Amino acid sequence: MKRVAIIGGGISGLSAAFYLEQGCRSGAAVEYTLFEASPRLGGVLKTQHLHDCVIEAGPDSFLSAKPWATELAREVGLQDELIGSNDFQRKTFILNNGRLTEMPDGIQMIVPTKAWPVASSPLLSLSTKLRMAREYVAPPEPLSEGRDESVASFVERHFGSEVVSKLAAPLLAGVYGGDAAQLSARAVLSHFVALESKHRSLVRGVLHSRSNSNSGAPTPIFTSFKRGMQQFVDAVAAQLSPECIALNCAVSKTELHDGEWSVTSTQGQVGKFNHLILALPAYASAELMQTHDADLSRILDSIRYSDSITVALGYPTPSLRRTALPGGFGFLVPRTEGRTMMACTFVQNKFNHRVPDDYVLLRAFSSGAGNHSDAELRSILAKELKDILGIDSSPEFVSIARWPRAMAQYDVGHLEKVAAIEKLAKGIPHLTLIGNAYRGIGIPDCVREGKQAAANILNN
Repeated sequence: MKRVAIIGGGISGLSAAFYLEQGCRSGAAVEYTLFEASPRLGGVLKTQHLHDCVIEAGPDSFLSAKPWATELAREVGLQDELIGSNDFQRKTFILNNGRLTEMPDGIQMIVPTKAWPVASSPLLSLSTKLRMAREYVAPPEPLSEGRDESVASFVERHFGSEVVSKLAAPLLAGVYGGDAAQLSARAVLSHFVALESKHRSLVRGVLHSRSNSNSGAPTPIFTSFKRGMQQFVDAVAAQLSPECIALNCAVSKTELHDGEWSVTSTQGQVGKFNHLILALPAYASAELMQTHDADLSRILDSIRYSDSITVALGYPTPSLRRTALPGGFGFLVPRTEGRTMMACTFVQNKFNHRVPDDYVLLRAFSSGAGNHSDAELRSILAKELKDILGIDSSPEFVSIARWPRAMAQYDVGHLEKVAAIEKLAKGIPHLTLIGNAYRGIGIPDCVREGKQAAANILNN
């Protein structure tokens, strides 16, 4: 009988537990225990319901193009609860010198694919527009094999510093909460690095990829659930054996003797296991690995994290009508604008099944407001929303979620760091490290890692 300890009950650990449970039901000689320090499972996936509004404290969706989260949702019976984003009204605005300016049509993150919308947009200067045109015919030399550089450097080589500050930096800040000058191009923009290697010009590469793609019904960019992301967590957890879940059980020490893991919680020893899966933030895994491999612990601890704060503000429609807002999914705020807010989502526009007709729900995001109290943060954001959107009325309710050290930062050299972690981890028997710190920060990547970890144990 293989006995597996999974430490960490976020979506990575939950996925590993689910696929091990499936192995048990198929007759595999395996049992598992999922340890979670908090009183709930799901990590940053957490949903509230206020005034019939679905309010996400963490991520509101996942990328549809990556299949693993959708596959898991169907396996736990949520196929009829999946919803796609309302891409027919998808627009993104950029705060530009204090005013909202629509991102030009045809911009694929940082790459222009339509000439006229970019040429006529007030978002970018004439010199940047000319540089975008020149990139098609005279692109820079591609990043050499084995080298990495920052996202800011990569984008600036192709399109100039204005595209970094007004497009790349705010777009990535919403995903990583980090600085484009520190994030790794190879880890964060791997698709564009590959296009550069093949075509040199990113514009040519994107246009070539589009011409060769299969035409058909477009897939929504984002996928979520009718009752919110908590519905996903609850459905996966419901498939697990209750006796295999240990909540409020923080693991303080792991020991390895003769190929067997001993796990100790803050309440004392809780069991012995053949396999150990660490589904934790890298810094938490570093603490547990300190006595096993100092080099592994050091590299894990070197992965930086940023804080994340989500603030949901609900307005009754008599005081704020939906037509008073610009269309689209919301807006991004470049750091150069000097605001606390990094982005704001118009929730009722992005997804159905989220907000009743008599409310407007805005979700604001910040990564640098940790020193402000809830009252101060509410006041700051209210002023910024008034400045940006002209909102004079007060919200009927506000929900603030703080996630300290929640977002892993894929700094320059990240992939080399991950390769070193994987090499050192292989030297420790029956150890697996999974989570958003390594090879993908999104929910589908976390599901993929959990599924792979379970498969490796079941098949070996």
